[in-house]
Amino acid sequence: MSVIPLRHRPIQQFYRSGPMPCPYLAGKVERKLFTRLAGPFAAEVNSTLSRAGFRRSHDIVYRPVCPACSACVPVRIPVGEFEPSRSLRRVWRRNADLAIAEAPAVATSEQYRLFSRYQRSRHADSDMARMGMADFSAMIDEGRADTCLFEARDPKGRLTGVILTDRVADGVSAVYSFFEPEADRRSLGTFLILALVDRCLRDGRSHVYLGYWIAASRKMAYKARFQPLEALGRDGWYRLPPLDP
Repeated sequence: MSVIPLRHRPIQQFYRSGPMPCPYLAGKVERKLFTRLAGPFAAEVNSTLSRAGFRRSHDIVYRPVCPACSACVPVRIPVGEFEPSRSLRRVWRRNADLAIAEAPAVATSEQYRLFSRYQRSRHADSDMARMGMADFSAMIDEGRADTCLFEARDPKGRLTGVILTDRVADGVSAVYSFFEPEADRRSLGTFLILALVDRCLRDGRSHVYLGYWIAASRKMAYKARFQPLEALGRDGWYRLPPLDP
Protein backbone atom coordinates (compact mmCIF):
# COMPACT_ATOMS: atom_id res chain seq x y z
CA MET A 1 0.00 0.00 0.00
CA SER A 2 1.43 3.39 -0.96
CA VAL A 3 1.65 6.12 1.66
CA ILE A 4 0.81 9.67 0.64
CA PRO A 5 3.52 12.06 1.90
CA LEU A 6 2.43 14.39 4.68
CA ARG A 7 2.98 17.45 2.49
CA HIS A 8 0.32 16.17 0.06
CA ARG A 9 -2.34 15.64 2.70
CA PRO A 10 -5.05 18.28 3.10
CA ILE A 11 -4.72 20.74 5.97
CA GLN A 12 -7.22 20.08 8.77
CA GLN A 13 -9.18 23.26 9.49
CA PHE A 14 -10.47 23.98 12.98
CA TYR A 15 -13.28 26.31 14.05
CA ARG A 16 -14.59 27.69 17.31
CA SER A 17 -18.28 27.69 18.12
CA GLY A 18 -20.18 30.59 19.59
CA PRO A 19 -21.23 30.59 23.25
CA MET A 20 -24.04 28.19 24.20
CA PRO A 21 -25.62 27.13 27.50
CA CYS A 22 -23.70 24.24 29.03
CA PRO A 23 -25.76 21.01 28.92
CA TYR A 24 -24.09 19.66 32.07
CA LEU A 25 -23.54 22.53 34.52
CA ALA A 26 -26.31 25.05 35.20
CA GLY A 27 -25.37 28.68 34.65
CA LYS A 28 -22.25 27.84 32.66
CA VAL A 29 -21.52 28.72 29.04
CA GLU A 30 -19.69 26.38 26.68
CA ARG A 31 -17.63 26.93 23.55
CA LYS A 32 -16.12 24.21 21.38
CA LEU A 33 -13.13 23.82 19.13
CA PHE A 34 -14.15 21.54 16.29
CA THR A 35 -13.32 20.17 12.87
CA ARG A 36 -15.04 17.92 10.34
CA LEU A 37 -14.06 14.37 9.49
CA ALA A 38 -13.97 13.68 5.78
CA GLY A 39 -11.83 12.05 3.14
CA PRO A 40 -9.39 9.15 3.15
CA PHE A 41 -7.60 10.28 6.32
CA ALA A 42 -10.71 10.51 8.54
CA ALA A 43 -9.75 7.51 10.69
CA GLU A 44 -6.20 8.78 11.13
CA VAL A 45 -7.40 12.26 12.11
CA ASN A 46 -10.00 10.84 14.50
CA SER A 47 -7.38 8.63 16.13
CA THR A 48 -4.93 11.49 16.62
CA LEU A 49 -7.58 13.84 18.00
CA SER A 50 -8.98 11.19 20.35
CA ARG A 51 -5.57 10.99 22.02
CA ALA A 52 -5.69 14.79 22.27
CA GLY A 53 -8.98 14.75 24.17
CA PHE A 54 -11.46 15.31 21.33
CA ARG A 55 -14.80 13.53 20.91
CA ARG A 56 -16.77 12.63 17.80
CA SER A 57 -20.45 13.30 17.08
CA HIS A 58 -21.61 12.59 13.51
CA ASP A 59 -18.82 14.03 11.32
CA ILE A 60 -17.78 16.62 13.91
CA VAL A 61 -14.81 16.09 16.24
CA TYR A 62 -14.78 18.60 19.07
CA ARG A 63 -13.26 19.61 22.38
CA PRO A 64 -14.55 22.17 24.92
CA VAL A 65 -12.61 25.44 25.07
CA CYS A 66 -14.77 27.21 27.62
CA PRO A 67 -13.17 30.51 28.70
CA ALA A 68 -13.95 30.29 32.41
CA CYS A 69 -14.32 26.57 33.05
CA SER A 70 -12.20 23.42 32.80
CA ALA A 71 -14.67 20.97 34.31
CA CYS A 72 -14.72 18.64 31.27
CA VAL A 73 -11.85 16.20 31.79
CA PRO A 74 -11.05 13.68 29.00
CA VAL A 75 -10.75 10.20 30.53
CA ARG A 76 -9.83 6.73 29.34
CA ILE A 77 -9.52 3.25 30.84
CA PRO A 78 -6.07 1.60 30.67
CA VAL A 79 -7.48 -1.86 30.05
CA GLY A 80 -4.33 -3.76 31.03
CA GLU A 81 -4.54 -2.27 34.53
CA PHE A 82 -8.31 -2.21 34.88
CA GLU A 83 -9.50 -3.69 38.17
CA PRO A 84 -13.29 -4.21 38.22
CA SER A 85 -14.89 -3.53 41.56
CA ARG A 86 -17.19 -6.02 43.24
CA SER A 87 -20.22 -4.18 41.86
CA LEU A 88 -18.80 -4.25 38.31
CA ARG A 89 -18.13 -7.97 38.59
CA ARG A 90 -21.77 -8.41 39.61
CA VAL A 91 -22.90 -6.46 36.52
CA TRP A 92 -20.76 -8.70 34.30
CA ARG A 93 -22.16 -11.89 35.85
CA ARG A 94 -25.72 -10.56 35.73
CA ASN A 95 -25.42 -10.19 31.96
CA ALA A 96 -23.59 -13.45 31.29
CA ASP A 97 -26.60 -14.61 29.25
CA LEU A 98 -26.17 -11.79 26.72
CA ALA A 99 -24.25 -12.33 23.50
CA ILE A 100 -22.05 -9.50 22.21
CA ALA A 101 -21.43 -9.33 18.47
CA GLU A 102 -19.78 -6.79 16.22
CA ALA A 103 -21.94 -5.30 13.46
CA PRO A 104 -21.15 -2.85 10.65
CA ALA A 105 -21.94 0.82 11.25
CA VAL A 106 -25.21 0.66 9.33
CA ALA A 107 -28.49 1.70 10.96
CA THR A 108 -31.36 -0.81 11.12
CA SER A 109 -35.02 -0.41 12.02
CA GLU A 110 -34.48 -2.80 14.95
CA GLN A 111 -31.79 -0.54 16.37
CA TYR A 112 -33.95 2.53 15.81
CA ARG A 113 -36.87 1.03 17.74
CA LEU A 114 -34.59 0.35 20.70
CA PHE A 115 -33.04 3.82 20.40
CA SER A 116 -36.48 5.44 20.42
CA ARG A 117 -37.60 3.52 23.51
CA TYR A 118 -34.40 4.51 25.27
CA GLN A 119 -34.73 8.20 24.41
CA ARG A 120 -38.42 8.39 25.39
CA SER A 121 -37.65 6.78 28.75
CA ARG A 122 -34.35 8.48 29.65
CA HIS A 123 -34.22 11.74 27.68
CA ALA A 124 -37.82 12.57 26.77
CA ASP A 125 -37.21 16.34 26.73
CA SER A 126 -34.11 16.19 24.51
CA ASP A 127 -33.78 16.77 20.77
CA MET A 128 -32.65 13.17 20.37
CA ALA A 129 -36.05 11.94 21.55
CA ARG A 130 -37.55 13.55 18.44
CA MET A 131 -35.14 11.94 15.99
CA GLY A 132 -36.70 10.00 13.11
CA MET A 133 -35.17 7.05 11.30
CA ALA A 134 -33.32 9.33 8.87
CA ASP A 135 -31.77 11.27 11.77
CA PHE A 136 -30.77 8.04 13.49
CA SER A 137 -29.20 6.73 10.27
CA ALA A 138 -27.21 9.95 9.98
CA MET A 139 -25.92 9.55 13.54
CA ILE A 140 -24.59 6.10 12.67
CA ASP A 141 -23.39 6.86 9.15
CA GLU A 142 -21.92 10.36 9.24
CA GLY A 143 -18.27 10.68 10.13
CA ARG A 144 -17.51 6.97 10.18
CA ALA A 145 -13.83 6.48 10.91
CA ASP A 146 -13.03 2.78 11.37
CA THR A 147 -16.40 2.61 13.10
CA CYS A 148 -18.52 -0.36 14.11
CA LEU A 149 -21.41 -1.27 16.39
CA PHE A 150 -21.38 -3.80 19.20
CA GLU A 151 -24.81 -5.31 19.81
CA ALA A 152 -25.97 -7.18 22.91
CA ARG A 153 -28.74 -9.76 22.50
CA ASP A 154 -30.60 -11.88 25.02
CA PRO A 155 -30.98 -15.67 24.69
CA LYS A 156 -34.08 -15.18 22.52
CA GLY A 157 -32.13 -13.01 20.09
CA ARG A 158 -33.75 -9.73 21.15
CA LEU A 159 -31.60 -6.64 20.84
CA THR A 160 -30.99 -5.21 24.32
CA GLY A 161 -28.09 -2.81 23.87
CA VAL A 162 -25.93 -1.10 21.23
CA ILE A 163 -22.72 0.88 21.49
CA LEU A 164 -21.36 2.90 18.55
CA THR A 165 -17.58 2.54 18.63
CA ASP A 166 -14.57 3.98 16.81
CA ARG A 167 -11.34 2.04 16.62
CA VAL A 168 -8.36 4.32 17.23
CA ALA A 169 -4.63 3.63 17.13
CA ASP A 170 -4.31 2.68 20.80
CA GLY A 171 -7.78 1.37 21.60
CA VAL A 172 -11.41 2.18 21.02
CA SER A 173 -13.58 5.23 21.60
CA ALA A 174 -17.11 4.79 22.95
CA VAL A 175 -19.12 7.24 20.85
CA TYR A 176 -22.71 6.59 21.97
CA SER A 177 -24.71 3.80 23.59
CA PHE A 178 -28.39 3.03 24.07
CA PHE A 179 -30.16 0.07 25.60
CA GLU A 180 -33.42 -1.44 26.83
CA PRO A 181 -34.70 1.12 29.35
CA GLU A 182 -36.88 -1.34 31.26
CA ALA A 183 -33.97 -3.63 32.12
CA ASP A 184 -32.68 -1.45 34.96
CA ARG A 185 -31.41 -4.38 36.99
CA ARG A 186 -28.96 -5.30 34.25
CA SER A 187 -27.11 -1.93 34.29
CA LEU A 188 -26.74 -2.26 30.54
CA GLY A 189 -24.87 1.01 30.01
CA THR A 190 -22.17 -0.17 32.40
CA PHE A 191 -22.17 -3.63 30.85
CA LEU A 192 -21.57 -2.23 27.35
CA ILE A 193 -18.45 -0.41 28.59
CA LEU A 194 -17.25 -3.60 30.27
CA ALA A 195 -17.79 -5.42 26.97
CA LEU A 196 -15.52 -2.88 25.24
CA VAL A 197 -12.86 -3.42 27.90
CA ASP A 198 -13.13 -7.17 27.37
CA ARG A 199 -12.88 -6.78 23.59
CA CYS A 200 -9.80 -4.55 23.90
CA LEU A 201 -8.09 -7.10 26.15
CA ARG A 202 -8.74 -9.87 23.64
CA ASP A 203 -7.66 -7.72 20.67
CA GLY A 204 -4.51 -6.41 22.34
CA ARG A 205 -5.73 -2.80 22.44
CA SER A 206 -4.68 -0.64 25.36
CA HIS A 207 -7.39 1.96 26.06
CA VAL A 208 -11.13 2.60 26.09
CA TYR A 209 -11.82 6.31 25.61
CA LEU A 210 -14.91 7.42 27.55
CA GLY A 211 -15.12 11.09 26.64
CA TYR A 212 -15.47 13.68 29.37
CA TRP A 213 -15.82 13.21 33.10
CA ILE A 214 -17.32 16.14 35.01
CA ALA A 215 -17.06 15.86 38.78
CA ALA A 216 -20.15 17.99 39.42
CA SER A 217 -22.39 16.32 36.82
CA ARG A 218 -24.57 13.36 37.78
CA LYS A 219 -24.86 12.44 34.08
CA MET A 220 -21.13 11.73 34.03
CA ALA A 221 -20.84 10.07 37.44
CA TYR A 222 -20.93 6.52 36.02
CA LYS A 223 -17.46 6.96 34.51
CA ALA A 224 -15.93 7.04 37.98
CA ARG A 225 -16.91 3.36 38.38
CA PHE A 226 -14.18 2.31 35.94
CA GLN A 227 -10.90 2.47 37.78
CA PRO A 228 -8.10 3.13 37.42
CA LEU A 229 -8.85 6.02 35.07
CA GLU A 230 -6.42 8.17 33.16
CA ALA A 231 -7.10 11.85 32.50
CA LEU A 232 -5.61 14.27 30.00
CA GLY A 233 -3.92 17.31 31.51
CA ARG A 234 -1.51 19.99 30.37
CA ASP A 235 1.42 17.57 30.47
CA GLY A 236 -0.34 14.61 28.87
CA TRP A 237 -2.24 11.62 30.21
CA TYR A 238 -1.90 10.84 33.92
CA ARG A 239 -3.47 8.52 36.48
CA LEU A 240 -6.40 9.99 38.39
CA PRO A 241 -6.61 9.31 42.12
CA PRO A 242 -9.42 6.93 43.14
CA LEU A 243 -12.78 8.56 42.46
CA ASP A 244 -16.00 8.21 44.40
CA PRO A 245 -18.73 6.98 42.01
